[in-house]
Amino acid sequence: MKAFYRKYHLKFKRPAGTSRGVLMDKETWFLILKDQGKSGIGECGLFRGLSMDDVPEYEEALSWTCSNIHLGPVRLLEKLKDYPSIKFGVEQAFASLQSEDPFILFPSDFTRSKQGININGLIWMGDAAFMQEQIEQKISSEFNCIKTKIGAIDFDTELSLFATIRKKYSKEEIQLRVDANGAFSPEEAIDKLQRLAEYDIHSIEQPIKQGFPLKMKQLCENTPLPIALDEELIGHNSVTEKESLLQTIRPYYIILKPSLLGGFSACKEWIEVASKLDIGWWITSALESNIGLNAIAQWTYTLNNKMAQGLGTGSLFTNNFPSPLEICKGQLHYNKNSDWEENLIDKLCI
Repeated sequence: MKAFYRKYHLKFKRPAGTSRGVLMDKETWFLILKDQGKSGIGECGLFRGLSMDDVPEYEEALSWTCSNIHLGPVRLLEKLKDYPSIKFGVEQAFASLQSEDPFILFPSDFTRSKQGININGLIWMGDAAFMQEQIEQKISSEFNCIKTKIGAIDFDTELSLFATIRKKYSKEEIQLRVDANGAFSPEEAIDKLQRLAEYDIHSIEQPIKQGFPLKMKQLCENTPLPIALDEELIGHNSVTEKESLLQTIRPYYIILKPSLLGGFSACKEWIEVASKLDIGWWITSALESNIGLNAIAQWTYTLNNKMAQGLGTGSLFTNNFPSPLEICKGQLHYNKNSDWEENLIDKLCI
């Protein structure tokens, strides 16, 4: 067996605003396996400034992985505990290699084009006009769950957008989720949550920055609307650490991003711990290319979670890879009659 890696820069069609700043491009890496005439591919979705493995030694770790690919997935995952995005790439690549079709990792009614996955429509930050334009587009596209990133513009302006939606649509018609990405200070958070609750918000992701579990615990105890942990989960690798965090904070929901948490197996551990504590969850992609998104979507379908998931089609990028993934009426579908680019894996080896 031989292994290769390739760096790739995804370019945004327009700057993507978050409370942590504006993204112009997204760096990602591909792990490619070759064995007895078969190929496998996995995406190591490094997220600069957010991934715990955003370290100078990242490429060295990828090189080590390729040199030691003979160890197999189980031992590699043990060795790569400090590199969650590489762990995710390893899981994908071996599943891809072992499949009849390297892009069908989890055959199901989803990959057979019989069923779709409910997803939220994501609203990126910008001025009020841009955000309103996105909201109207998502509603006209028949999304019944909309997730809005907040925290980068005036809070009253953001509230006015929610007021506009609620004048037209009830919470039963349009579910509203918000993602603060840690934008609120602990001192102001409860007041802002109370104001948001007036608009029947389904949940808010990461209202304050990660790393302050006791402050988050206090917020969860007093919140007027459900809080979901997102970035807070990063870096908690053992089952014991996961249990301790969730038992301490007791959030309503957790948001699982395989690229940031160490892949499918790591996310399954989170799900098992959350289920014991009656904590809800859903899966979210993290700006992977369509290669990584394809793997996440196929796996997500097998979990049979009926809530809206945080998945897209990679349409934000100018240089993404054409794929069978399509959005129709607020659902992500796999069009089995649409194909991947011919010899895509070989081209990425060059």
